[in-house]
Amino acid sequence: MQDGLFIGGVWETTESSFDVVDPSTGEVFASVADAGAGDAVRALDAAAAAQASWAATAPRERSEILRRAYDLMHERADELARLTTLEIGRPLAESLGEVTYAAEFLRWFSEQAVRVGGDYRVAPGGDYRIVTTRQPIGPAYLVTPWNFPLSMVTRKVGPAIAAGCTMIIKPAEATPLSALALGQLLADAGVPDGVLSVLPTNRAPEVTTALIDDGRLRVLSFTGSTPVGKKLMEQAGSKVIKTAMELGGNAPFLVFDDADLDAALDGAVVAKMRNTGESCVAANRFIVHESVSEAFAAGLAERLGALRPGPGIEEGSQVGPLIDERARTRVAGLVADAVERGATVRVGGKAPEGPGYFYLPTVLSDVPADARVMREEIFGPVAPIAAFPDEESMVAAANDTEAGLVAYAYTRDLKRALRVGEALETGMVGINRGLVSNPATPFGGVKESGVGREGGYEGIEDFLEIKYLAVDM
Repeated sequence: MQDGLFIGGVWETTESSFDVVDPSTGEVFASVADAGAGDAVRALDAAAAAQASWAATAPRERSEILRRAYDLMHERADELARLTTLEIGRPLAESLGEVTYAAEFLRWFSEQAVRVGGDYRVAPGGDYRIVTTRQPIGPAYLVTPWNFPLSMVTRKVGPAIAAGCTMIIKPAEATPLSALALGQLLADAGVPDGVLSVLPTNRAPEVTTALIDDGRLRVLSFTGSTPVGKKLMEQAGSKVIKTAMELGGNAPFLVFDDADLDAALDGAVVAKMRNTGESCVAANRFIVHESVSEAFAAGLAERLGALRPGPGIEEGSQVGPLIDERARTRVAGLVADAVERGATVRVGGKAPEGPGYFYLPTVLSDVPADARVMREEIFGPVAPIAAFPDEESMVAAANDTEAGLVAYAYTRDLKRALRVGEALETGMVGINRGLVSNPATPFGGVKESGVGREGGYEGIEDFLEIKYLAVDM
């Protein structure tokens, strides 16, 4: 298990370190090197020095590196899954699923590396030719969150490598070990020294400021909370650094009166409980037609109440802990606020006894619109349900938020599905489906949920810039 800094192809130790805690027990299980501003500049030195030769590397060679990394992820799946389970506590089966998902970004972008296109046009006057090409933008700073510590790295690293950009990864403080393991894996797959560095740190503002102020950074790709994303955009603006932001959500889950209720309930469990609800695409608000709201609430309470919380490494565990005590306290506060305002607890609503940062899967019904749980991103296993009389009011409620990442809608009516899908103010919509994430699709939001798209054909664009050549005839 790597626990140092990875800079320029070399593993380094530091005088200071910080602890990594298993949220299932609340106990420290590792200590990791703590990067500072000087380390960040050295990583950028390595990235800048390697940029020209890496950009000139044949696309096929970059493609084959990514394909080898994909194969290595599957070879090391058990090791990687266990590591992420220790870091965030979720069931081992979910961690194995993330390994597969994360590896797919490497395979997808191995295929896109050789498909970066350009254009050739005749100028309107006919006197010269317009040639456009896409080139790697340059050194990239990749800031990843703790909730999916493998796939949120590969979703950025994959297109950066495919495009020909060098990069510096700053993993979340809670989950640095997964990113360090990926750093070694990518080196083993053939990523040249200097192209990729990994900087675990407990001093993120210091590291980030050093990189931005340096002036050589060309792109900042961040996944995390909206408030932090806004601050980073302001900082990056001072140097006109290109930004790609995948920020918070407040996903509505709409269930119409003609929905297949069993399918909607199955989708709700997937959309709500993946990663214990600690996901930006987790269903946050359940907006249900009043004619089926009681049946939906009862069915969801039955399903969530049957899930077994426990440490992820224990066989049979179905729901992991929250990431830390602060997160659990916040979730408990959201539930308490809803109950005070008149909501009914159908199941859960409390933390179980014992070690770790667990909170029981919870269903709330009759939740008023002014409850915090309907306005804020929950990031936990709580499902608030509110009833509405018609399609118009349901869509209006869904759009009544500054977030716009994803929405879900269940209906048997094709016309309604398309009508509602177009009316919802989100970057993604799951129609009769509780899972939208896929490396082959453009992932991202509108409004305050972000800028740019990750994955799909579009995902490589954040790491490319267009160059126009005017060729005289």
